[in-house]
Amino acid sequence: MKGLGSLYQSGDWKGEKHVPVILCPDKVKEGEVIELKVNIGEEISHPNTLEHYISWIKVYYKPEGGNYPVEVGSCDFAAHGEYGVLTQPDVTLRFEAEKSGTIFAASYCNIHGLWESSKELVVEK
Repeated sequence: MKGLGSLYQSGDWKGEKHVPVILCPDKVKEGEVIELKVNIGEEISHPNTLEHYISWIKVYYKPEGGNYPVEVGSCDFAAHGEYGVLTQPDVTLRFEAEKSGTIFAASYCNIHGLWESSKELVVEK
């Protein structure tokens, strides 16, 4: 039986509309508040209808030397076209980090499954 990690798909977000796009600085100073934006469909728009939509985005941070990632935030998108209301798969989070590490973003498309991406973050002392 495969583990959950093997079910995640990835790719270049410039050519694949399902990959979470992580937008934030590459470097920050220790103690600085990091503004992080994650969206789906930065270059190629993802459909957002009752039939085809992004259900959620989750963001994690794994500091260098840490055993496990910390969940920074999670957002569920609940409106997918009912009465013309459409939630856009776009989230902004703010957090602080004491150590450099890796940001991970995960998302779920109701038709095409789980998707992930990552970005390194350097925290300067």
